[in-house]
Amino acid sequence: MSAASDEMAARIRAILGARPDVVEKKMFGGVGFMLNGNMLAGSTAKGALMVRVSPEGLDTALARPGASVMHMGDKPMKGFISVTDEGIETDEALADWLAFSEDYVRTLPAK
Repeated sequence: MSAASDEMAARIRAILGARPDVVEKKMFGGVGFMLNGNMLAGSTAKGALMVRVSPEGLDTALARPGASVMHMGDKPMKGFISVTDEGIETDEALADWLAFSEDYVRTLPAK
């Protein structure tokens, strides 16, 4: 993992806090945060934020600063958004993204 990925993971960890329903997993060169077994958010290898969004919330998410569709190689990752520094400069902005994602992920069945 890169220093940028570690830094983003630390920021996410600080906002989510110690929760029994959230588990960390190393993935995609970063750290993923799983809520009840479903991907909630994570840090990418380059230190961007990756968040899960609902199909209905996709356009709203993409209209926010720094947001773009997440790609794995050349293929878009359905249901995932990448957010660059522009959209997560403050802890408040990062917390807002995490809450946006959690609102959706809580509707998914636990794994």
